[in-house]
Amino acid sequence: MSNTKESERAELHKTIWRIANDLRGSVDGWDFKTYVLGMLFYRFISENLTAYLNEQERKADQKDFDYATLSDKDAKRGRDETVKEKGFYVLPSHLFENVRRKAHHDPNLNETLSKVFKDIEASSIGADSEDDFKGLFDDLDVNSSKLGHTVPKRNEKLVKLLDAIGDLNLGTFSDNTIDAFGDAYEFLLTMYASSAGKSGGEFFTPQEVSELLARITVVDKKAVNKVYDPACGSGSLLLKFAKVLGQENVRQGFFGQEINLTTYNLCRINMFLHDVNYEKFDIAHGDTLTDPAHWDDEPFEAIVSNPPYSIRWEGDANPLLINDPRFAPAGVLAPKSKADLAFTLHMLSWLAVNGTAAIVQFPGVLYRGGAEGKIRKYLIDNNYVDTVIQLPPDLFFGTTIATCIVVLKKSKRDNKTLFIDASAEFVRGGNKNKLTAGNRQRILEAFTERRDIAHFARLVENGDIAENGYNISVSSWIEQEDLTAAVDIKALNADITQIVARQQELRTQIDAIVADLEGSAL
Repeated sequence: MSNTKESERAELHKTIWRIANDLRGSVDGWDFKTYVLGMLFYRFISENLTAYLNEQERKADQKDFDYATLSDKDAKRGRDETVKEKGFYVLPSHLFENVRRKAHHDPNLNETLSKVFKDIEASSIGADSEDDFKGLFDDLDVNSSKLGHTVPKRNEKLVKLLDAIGDLNLGTFSDNTIDAFGDAYEFLLTMYASSAGKSGGEFFTPQEVSELLARITVVDKKAVNKVYDPACGSGSLLLKFAKVLGQENVRQGFFGQEINLTTYNLCRINMFLHDVNYEKFDIAHGDTLTDPAHWDDEPFEAIVSNPPYSIRWEGDANPLLINDPRFAPAGVLAPKSKADLAFTLHMLSWLAVNGTAAIVQFPGVLYRGGAEGKIRKYLIDNNYVDTVIQLPPDLFFGTTIATCIVVLKKSKRDNKTLFIDASAEFVRGGNKNKLTAGNRQRILEAFTERRDIAHFARLVENGDIAENGYNISVSSWIEQEDLTAAVDIKALNADITQIVARQQELRTQIDAIVADLEGSAL
C-alpha cells in the first residue's frame, strides 16, 4: 500500500473512532458499537444493492438509470430476481441515502428505521439467504432508552449517527475502493476490543495473529475447499483467508459457529461488509462443543481458531459426550473446568486428511496432567501435532499471558513435532506487543523449513516427547540463548584494585586542595 493510501486510511480510522466516541454520549462503548457497526452495515447494503442494480440496468442500455430515484412501486417489479441474486432487498425509499436526507425533518425517525430494518430482514424470508439475515438488526434497537429517554432525544442521536456514517469517505463500488467498509469495520472492532479490555475484547484476535494463523494453514496452497472456525467471534480470522488467498480461492466458502448472539450478528455483518455473498458463508449460532452445526459440511481443509480460554463445559457430566465421534477416540473428555482440549479434539475430528488446523491456546494445555495429559498422549502417539509455536506475551486484548499456537495435521511426512520459540518476536506498539511482518515471516520460514535453528526451532522425535511425559511446552524443548557475557574474575579484581587505588589518590588530592583553600581563607 502506498504511503498516501496508508495515511488516508489512518486519517479515516481517526475520524471513525472520533465519531464513535463523540456520538456515544452516555451509552457504554461496548453496547454502542452495535449502533455504529449496524449503521455502517445499513449504509453498505444500500450502496451495494444500488450499485448492483444500476450496473444491471446500464448493461441493458439504461444509461441514466439510478435505482435510488425510482419509485417503490416501479422498483418492486424486479424484487424476486434481486433477492435470488443478492439474498435481500431494499426499497428505494428505504435506502440509507434517502432515509438520511429526510431524517432531520422526520419526527418518527425511530419508527421509520425500525420499519426499514424489519423489511430488509423480511425480504429474505423463504429465500436461501433467510438464515443469513434473520435477526441481523436485533441489536440495533432504535427504540432503546440507552439512546435517550425521550423519542426526540433518540431521534436526535439517530440523525447524528446517520450523518456521521454517511459522511465517511469510504470510496465507491465503481472504483473498487469499497473494501474500505470491511476495513472500517475491522478497525472499529479492534478499537472497541482494545478500549473494552477484558469485558469486551477477551476473545478478539489481533489482525497480525489472524494473518499468521491463516498463512500457516495454507503454506504451499493457492486455494482451499472451505475454511472453518468453531468459535468464530466476529469472523475476522475466517476473513483473513480472503486477504491471504483471495476470496475466489476459498472455493466453497467460510464456515463458523459462535455462541454469543451479539457477536454472531456482528460476524454475519462482517461477512457482508467484506462483500462475501450469502451463498459463500454459513455462520451458525450455538454451542459448538455440545451442539455443533456443521456435521454435513465437514471435513475442512483449513481450520483456524482462538477459542475461549479455560471455559466450563459439560464434559463427563454429559454421558453422551464420551461416545461423540469427535471425543471418543481420545478415550477421555477434557476437564469440566477447562474446555480447551475439547475444542482441539473437535477441530482435529473435522480436519480434512490434507488439511491444517492452527489453534491459539493457553500454555497450561501443553503440560497439565490428568485428562489433559491423556489427550496429549493421544495426539502425540497418533502423530497429529505438527508444530507448537510459543508466542510473545501481551499480544491479545484482555490478557497479558503469552499464548501459543498448536498446529494439527493428519498427514505428516515425519514422526516428529516441531517447536518454535517466537517469544521474542515482537515490537512494542502502544500498550500492546505486536508481531511485525518480519516477525511473522521468521516464524513462517521456520515452520516451513522444519529443521533445527539454535535457540529458535527444534524438531523432536515423538518417542522423546513420550519419554518426557508428553509435555509439549516449548520451553521444555528449546534452550534459551545465554546472553550473559563471560567474565574473567582475575581481570575484574585487578580492575577493581586499580579503581580503589585511584579513588584513594583522588581523595588525598581533594583533601590537600581543601586544606590549602582553608589555609588561604585564614
